[in-house]
Amino acid sequence: MTVKPRKTAAPGRLIGYARVSTEEQGTDPQLDELRAAGCNAVLEEHASGADRSRPVLARLLREIRPGETLVVVRLDRLARSVSHLLAVIEQLEASGAHFRSLRDPIDTTTPQGMFSLQVLGAVAQLERALIAERTKAGLSAARTRGRVGGNPGLRSGDPDAIRKVRASRAAAHLDGVLAQLDSWLPTVRRMRPDQPWGDVVRVLNRGNDATWTVERLRRTVRRLVLEGILEASLLDRARPQQGDDRLVRLIAGIAAAAPDRTLQRIAAQLESMRERTPRGGTRWHPSSVRNLLQRAERLGLGRSAGIG
Repeated sequence: MTVKPRKTAAPGRLIGYARVSTEEQGTDPQLDELRAAGCNAVLEEHASGADRSRPVLARLLREIRPGETLVVVRLDRLARSVSHLLAVIEQLEASGAHFRSLRDPIDTTTPQGMFSLQVLGAVAQLERALIAERTKAGLSAARTRGRVGGNPGLRSGDPDAIRKVRASRAAAHLDGVLAQLDSWLPTVRRMRPDQPWGDVVRVLNRGNDATWTVERLRRTVRRLVLEGILEASLLDRARPQQGDDRLVRLIAGIAAAAPDRTLQRIAAQLESMRERTPRGGTRWHPSSVRNLLQRAERLGLGRSAGIG
């Protein structure tokens, strides 16, 4: 995941987040440090570092407002991994909010803090590349020596080995998903839960040359909800749609996914998706697309200017 630099803005309210691993551990040291740093409010979470359920953090990320700053004492109080940390910061950035760690040089309201974050992201990317390179080199050397690849525990059907491999694969999948978050999440957030998963998948696949399926996308979103990264409302049942409402929202989603796309290209995409026109035809004209985009604009869904 690439953390994009942005123009700095004066921070607003400071919101502290304190996490402890067990009920026996007190949060007082964290609370004192966060309040001393000027936090107007401090939210407490009792969860282990590996716990995927972080309801307090998930609610905070949903409700934080533009200009506010999420503050933690240390990075390990917030995230389980570098990829998780970058995903949380990406979500804060999307909300217009900031992030600051008191004991680490990470503060997205300052150029120095943003530089440190860029370095952290680069290190994480390099680490993934080095691990992949070492793995390939090790497998190649093993084959040269005639060794059989694979996990002995898996070959013997050991349940513990199977669980560990599954957990490792799940973590690797999550890292991959987080690395590509900005390529598909904005479209999902714009379209869900107003539109069915099938429409979202068709927009994603046409707009980004991706290969999403309904089940894969829904499973990915569900996983990120469990991780406390995304809001649970994305999984709500699609709302019933009447008349041309589905077409209006679908076209708004297509236009939002690629704002520079012309009416002619949107029409061509609708034809390739085998979408029927409001009158049941198979040929789409730019004027029909324009009419539906104008309706989407009146509903607050479409692009507000330069429809053409």
